[in-house]
Amino acid sequence: MNRREFLNTTGLGAAVAAGVQSSDRPAPMQAVSLRESVDFRYSPLSFQTAYCFPDDPFKSLIGEHGDLRYGNPGAGKAAEYFTTVVEFSLLGMEADQVVRQELESPCVPIVHTYLVRPEAELHLIAFATNEENEGRVDNVILELTPRRATSVEAGLVITLRTKETFVATSHEGRTVVHPLEKPDTPFLILDAAADVDDIGFGYRIVLPVRPASGDRPLLHVARFPQQNQNESKVKTSLGAAGALLTSSRLYWRNWQAFGKDVSWQLPTPYNEFLLACTRNILQAREVKNGQLTFQVGPTVYRSLFVVDGHFLLEAARYLGYDTEAQKGLETTWSYQQADGGVFASAGNRHWKDTAIAMFSLVRQAELSQDWSYFKTMRPNVLKGVAFLSSLMECAKKDGSSNGRYGLLAPGFADGGLDGVRSEFTNTLWALAGLKATIEAADRLHLTGYEPVRKLYTELRRGFDRAAAAEMRHHADGFDFLPMLMKEDKGWEDPDEWNRPRLQSAQWALSHAIYPGLVLDKNDPIVLGHMRLMQAVTQEDVPAETGWLPHQGLWTYNAPFVAHVYLWANQPEWASMAFQGFLNHATPLYCWREEQPLRHSLVCSYVGDMPHNWASAECVLFLRHLLALEDGEDLRLLAAFGDQEAGSEQPYTLVNSPTRFGRIGLDMVPAGRGRGWRLEFQRGQGPTPKRIVVPARAGSRFTQIAVRGAGFTRAGDSLLIDPAASSWTANWSA
Repeated sequence: MNRREFLNTTGLGAAVAAGVQSSDRPAPMQAVSLRESVDFRYSPLSFQTAYCFPDDPFKSLIGEHGDLRYGNPGAGKAAEYFTTVVEFSLLGMEADQVVRQELESPCVPIVHTYLVRPEAELHLIAFATNEENEGRVDNVILELTPRRATSVEAGLVITLRTKETFVATSHEGRTVVHPLEKPDTPFLILDAAADVDDIGFGYRIVLPVRPASGDRPLLHVARFPQQNQNESKVKTSLGAAGALLTSSRLYWRNWQAFGKDVSWQLPTPYNEFLLACTRNILQAREVKNGQLTFQVGPTVYRSLFVVDGHFLLEAARYLGYDTEAQKGLETTWSYQQADGGVFASAGNRHWKDTAIAMFSLVRQAELSQDWSYFKTMRPNVLKGVAFLSSLMECAKKDGSSNGRYGLLAPGFADGGLDGVRSEFTNTLWALAGLKATIEAADRLHLTGYEPVRKLYTELRRGFDRAAAAEMRHHADGFDFLPMLMKEDKGWEDPDEWNRPRLQSAQWALSHAIYPGLVLDKNDPIVLGHMRLMQAVTQEDVPAETGWLPHQGLWTYNAPFVAHVYLWANQPEWASMAFQGFLNHATPLYCWREEQPLRHSLVCSYVGDMPHNWASAECVLFLRHLLALEDGEDLRLLAAFGDQEAGSEQPYTLVNSPTRFGRIGLDMVPAGRGRGWRLEFQRGQGPTPKRIVVPARAGSRFTQIAVRGAGFTRAGDSLLIDPAASSWTANWSA
């Protein structure tokens, strides 16, 4: 019995469809503006922010209390592991309170932290410099002002919490702290002679007590050389902190967020997130062994991950970094092994990485409209296909459910499922990568890809068989496909607390749905997946989907699911999940991989920060809100609702790459709440089958007129003549 027969005989399709239809809209979103809808209400309370430069090998980090964090060695240690943490405070009895921490702007990662006591405020300004005459240095300006009295006497304190053995010396009005064995490579240089004490877990540095008033604040400068510079190279600028700050500020104000001829403009707060996420991605990026590597984060994920990298490279294309994206793609393929498998930091049981590399190969060619690299990589692709085929053959002999169904061998699922297990995630991503490769070869009329088609056909047949047998019924009345098969002993763990969550590892199914397009919109697996994600939504996003199975959430899993909603014509759910994702960022516009729900008493934080798969997902979803490639269709403004229509600020894309060529889109308010005007252009490239725009812009502007192209109406959408290269649409009340 095939899957279609199974569904028809059991009534499963109708059950799932009924479940989704009853929940096709979330609870009504609060009637607030787009600006008001994002207020960081679910921001993590423990966080860190990068303030280094793009491609900087020194990944400088500052914590939520203004503390500097150094020495995380990368994979193998916890994200919270730092060999030295530098804390800033005051003498006295009261505890410090952080009243706020902020960037100068989303484009300028100069970090201001404000610590207050009843009698004084300590303002910390952290920033990086790379002056030609001294090299790379981290800097903190400490500025103390009274809060109530006209003037105060105060002593500033710097604490080094460290595993290192340091030695401190004071001379010529400076304090120099250096490692015991490296007297010529200072860790810290201060602009005052200070008392330094060993406190068992580090060192306490007390600066001289001095007066401070409103017009003459108490000022000190701390400098942290990053390139093993000696004291003589950086001491001169201790007395020129203002000039250093101006230099850093000037660098960032001249920094361009977009490459080539690409540009974006979005309303607040979307534009702020776009700019900050672009900066986050470039700060994490690094040249390693001569190869440009789009890295996920600055600590435990400071390396290449193939799946994260796919979305980072797509975001890079959207931002205009074409050359860099191509270099990043070549870096990904440099990880191919002799047996054809592609493995990076996720490990050698992450079978899906081989297929994801193929998916990236196709997507980058689509966006660049240059298929030359794709064509040259056919031998590599076929080696990868042979490797995946060997996994199917191995599975047939191992007695697992995967083998009986005809899937890839049991592997590492990721996303909350550890170990090698009988699971679907590797097969789902394999289907996506193989399908994309076949379709690309067919479009280009290329030969030699028969092994790809053969493997896809066999794997798809096995998947359909497996899905029919492995679907489960949820207590809320719908059916869905878990990513872990029924044979797994984890389902029978005598301690229910330790059993897998039903929503664990659904990330790969989200990706197979979109952007993988492995399943149709009305497929029961798609409907069940959406219904499951809705059933587990807390704090406006799907919860307990990753490595925190109890009262925790995987922050950027939300845009995975939001993309599924957007593609499946569920704009209300898409908007809620995406804005929920934004509200789990910090006010400095970055995300932790996973964090506790606000009410949790049982879980902690997981993963790197800033986590730049999250940054990439933010960029991707913002682009897809305006232009979504849905197979052969180009859908514009797929979730343009009341909040977007109420912004009264333009949405602009210039030269944005798509598989149909570069597009320009300018969605402009008519002013005084009279409506919206869309101007659209498309350059050279394959003609889409359909161009789809909404017949209304939010609930208010329901009349539409189109000039420059023919169109037909289809329900709540207009189908614009795809042959027209430019046209204008106007929405009015």
